Order: sequence, then structure tokens, then C-alpha cells
Amino acid sequence: MSNLDAVRKAMRPNTRLVWTETPSNPLLKIVDLAGVAEIARGGGALTIADNTWGPVIQRPIDLGIDFVLHSTTKYFGGHCDVLGGMVVAKAKNEFWEQVRHIQYAGGAVPSPFDCWLVHRGMQTLPWRMRAHCENAATVAAFLEKHPKIERVHYPGLSSHSQHQLAMKQMSLPGGMLSIQVKGGEKEAVAVTAKTKIFTRATSLGGVESLIEHRASVEGPGTASPPNLLRLSIGLENAEDLIEDLDQALG
Repeated sequence: MSNLDAVRKAMRPNTRLVWTETPSNPLLKIVDLAGVAEIARGGGALTIADNTWGPVIQRPIDLGIDFVLHSTTKYFGGHCDVLGGMVVAKAKNEFWEQVRHIQYAGGAVPSPFDCWLVHRGMQTLPWRMRAHCENAATVAAFLEKHPKIERVHYPGLSSHSQHQLAMKQMSLPGGMLSIQVKGGEKEAVAVTAKTKIFTRATSLGGVESLIEHRASVEGPGTASPPNLLRLSIGLENAEDLIEDLDQALG
């Protein structure tokens, strides 16, 4: 999806929905949302963007996207204590009415308490996103120079191949990053066992920092590099996070 020519070639006369996610999981590739929206409109299709990694800091509807999806389990909830999701529509059209009908008929609605937890998280979301992004940028800059790191995937770094596009459509580069550890899978997994502040867990967007070996989580058939670790940068002191990663890398 980060290649607009590939998107054009993938369009068919019967294409009705173009689904995209940016930044992508776990390599943080950037999709040109305005470009994809233009291609989809030209083919008579609707667009939806999974914006779970970029609430507040990325506004897909302003870039021409028709529907925006969020896992409210992540940044919206903000405390890793709720399961939920939401879809936001640019307009009340026929497709939107179908979505509402399916939700009503299937009972796909959260409990009142889950709604309260998400509402609680939303009240601090803008401020938390600023802190997540600031910490992530600091950690990414440190890791990019670390001798044990092969590569850092973070759109806030000027070395990222799509840095300019990311800064064009995002007000901040996000709180997620991935790193590839020199040596291979064994060395990468060893890092997750040595961190003291980062918790080895599969989630993101909470106040605490998390680390995971993505290939192990995805299992057989994964396309993730075997030496890749995904990091969700929390709200701890950035220097503490750097010190933790430094000692874990050895």
C-alpha cells in the first residue's frame, strides 16, 4: 500500500472498498492516504484507514478517507484494561447504514463499563500522544546509533525512507517503533528477556512500555524479520527507557 502504482494496478472494476493501515505493523511503512483516496474515488470505491497507531496525530478523513477504524483497546483506552473498537464515518451514506444495521442486529456493542473506560482514556488522549511521541523519538534516536542495532523503523527519523511523507500527513511521528537486532532471532529474543522496565507483552498504546518479538507472536508464515522487536513506548522517563534497552542489549 505504500506504493501507489501497486494500488492502481490492484484496482478492479468490481473493487468497492480499499483498506489501508498507516503506519504499518510492524515495519512502520507509510501509506499516502490522500493518494490512495484519490485512486479509490477514481475507481468508484470507498476507503477505510486503520488509524489505531495515529489517533489525534493523523486525521485520515481530512485526507479524503471515507472511514476510520480504531482499536480502542490501544491509545484510546490508554491503560491496557479494555477491549473495544470503533469506526468513524465521514458521511451517513448507504454503506454506513449497513454497518449500523449489522452492529444493531449482531449486538456488536461494548458494555457500559467498557465505554466508561474508553471515555476516561479519551480525556487524556491528546496529552498522552504528545508524550508517547516525544519519548519514542528520543528512544529511536538513541537506538539508531547503538552498535547492537541493525536498523530502526521509525517515521520520525530522517533516515526513514518515507520521513517526508510521514511529516506531511502526521503532526507527530507516533509512539511505536521497531528495531532489528544484529545477530538474528536468538539475540533479539534474548533482549526481551533482559528488560526491566519494558514488559514483554503483545499490546500497545498504554502508559507502560511494551516489547515483543513480533515473529514469535505472529507464528508460522510470518513476514516479520526474525530479528525484529516491536516497541510500544510508554510514559516513563525516556532516559530510564534508554538505560533499560542499553543494558538489555548488552
